[in-house]
Amino acid sequence: MELGGAFTIFLALSLSCLLILIAWKRNSKGGKLPPGPTPIPFLGNVLQVRTDATFQSFMKILAGVALANGERWRILRRFSLTILRDFGMGKRSIEERIQEEAGFLLEELRKTKGSPIEPTFFLSRTVSNVISSVVFGSRFDYEDQQFLKLLQMINESFIEMSTPWAQLYDMYSGIMQYLPGRHNRIYYLVEELKDFIASRVKINEASFDPQNPRDFIDCFLIKMYQDTNNPHTEFNLKNLVLTTLNLFFAGTETVSSTLRYGLLLMMKYPEVEAKIHEEIDQVIGPHRIPSVDDRVKMPYTDAVIHEIQRLTDIVPMGVPHNVIRDTHFRGYLLPKGTDVFPLLGSVLKDPKYFRYPDAFYPQHFLDEQGRFKKNEAFVPFSSGKRICLGEAMARMELFLYFTSILQNFSLHSLVPPADIDITPRVSGFGNIPPTYELCLKAR
Repeated sequence: MELGGAFTIFLALSLSCLLILIAWKRNSKGGKLPPGPTPIPFLGNVLQVRTDATFQSFMKILAGVALANGERWRILRRFSLTILRDFGMGKRSIEERIQEEAGFLLEELRKTKGSPIEPTFFLSRTVSNVISSVVFGSRFDYEDQQFLKLLQMINESFIEMSTPWAQLYDMYSGIMQYLPGRHNRIYYLVEELKDFIASRVKINEASFDPQNPRDFIDCFLIKMYQDTNNPHTEFNLKNLVLTTLNLFFAGTETVSSTLRYGLLLMMKYPEVEAKIHEEIDQVIGPHRIPSVDDRVKMPYTDAVIHEIQRLTDIVPMGVPHNVIRDTHFRGYLLPKGTDVFPLLGSVLKDPKYFRYPDAFYPQHFLDEQGRFKKNEAFVPFSSGKRICLGEAMARMELFLYFTSILQNFSLHSLVPPADIDITPRVSGFGNIPPTYELCLKAR
């Protein structure tokens, strides 16, 4: 063997041994981690995660512990929650915006005249316009090509984020963006979305009046200008773009995906749809616009919406957390810097709290008298300090859109109910609803 070839092999073996030693020292440092497969240097557990069911694989790898992290997160979350409330989240004003958008949606659905449609972008357009009115100060026309491209990228991003490639990109984005592979699509989509948000920031800056903030971006710009001389401020352009993108993405995809799953489940269980129609007719009638006040008078519909959220578990791994100091938990040591995923599905499908955890059973949220029953294990929005800051608005949207659609239409599948498959198209960061078509017949 030539000297050069032998040296190359020796170097490769030496490097491999070094990486294994580093990984061993990292895992044994200062105590013990919760049980799970040994991670591979650089790749971690990505090769042990099934590409078709990332969440099910993570259930075997990670412990479901939710921990808050970072002063940056606390500052930006507190600010975002304040601004969202100022712009009506949880109040009558945001309810009116949702009702208005629901009206536009119904107009679009009536135009289909009962023909088969794929509902993804019907739902994402209307839901996205609600959060758009908060972060951008205006809604988009449904045929706006830039808007449609944006929604396509958000939808594709949600799918790509549910693949193992996303885990690699998240861990090593500085390196992975320069290497070939599917992860490049994730990088491209994220950068395109960031560019769009940055362009909206420039539009706001050009007509900005600090005395009359129009939207979330304006309010963030005010804080940026107030903190101009603070070198440690978290209110900078980068955080403005990322925070706005976070709100826009979460405010679009999670609610619209839940609604898509909800319509699919109604077609699979037509007897449930019939009961909802009956309750809507009794409480709201055929002509009045549904309101949030109707929810307490409609326990069955409320229970169905909760069960849709529980069973479909749209974001099963929640938002990743990071341990900011060495932390002891149940006899284990989580070293500083450990990524922790709260596995919401381990609670949402816990048989101790839900009689039929893997079945669609609205009675999980009804008592013996048919009244709505809360369940402490219902945590689709996560819990504790990291609970979704848009929960109040999302709950409004789910109820108002769901009841508005079923008030005006009956749903018809192109296949028999027994043949409807509700298995997620992809299961990872998100449980992506399967692609399907339906017909909406006017009631």
